Amino acid sequence: MDVEKLKAILAALKETDVTRLTWTDGQETLDLRLGHPPAVAPALHAVPLAAAPIAAAVSTPPSVAPVAPPSAPAEKPAAAAAPGKKTFTVNSPFVGTFYRSASPDSPAFVEEGTIVKKGQVLCIVEAMKLMNEIEAEQPGRLVEVLIQNGSPVEYGEALFRFEPA
Repeated sequence: MDVEKLKAILAALKETDVTRLTWTDGQETLDLRLGHPPAVAPALHAVPLAAAPIAAAVSTPPSVAPVAPPSAPAEKPAAAAAPGKKTFTVNSPFVGTFYRSASPDSPAFVEEGTIVKKGQVLCIVEAMKLMNEIEAEQPGRLVEVLIQNGSPVEYGEALFRFEPA
């Protein structure tokens, strides 16, 4: 691929809200994903568990203690869902509204227990009036839907939990 052509594509995308672009030119294929990788989110979920006892021990305000116990039980069911099996999550690539189906009358793209293929549409995240299809990046069996239909989602927030297939 011509480096100048690649620089022009990146410069054009810099001014837009596009987060993913797949471009094919003959034998060449370019798959770009802009923004921060979603892998950052699991690290953020792990940090509060490790930092919560330290924060409670160091800080004196009573409001810190009530906040820590509710988050600890919320994490335990997710870990207990797969005691001996490894799981992975599909995270939101941007801030928006989560939808499980293409329209309110349509069935959900995936249900718990569904085995998905790489590239299969899992949901839609609406961001700035654009409907963005979120696809599976690897095959797996859907163990848990983590977000309710129509709920707002943050960047990097886990949407689904899968077992590798």
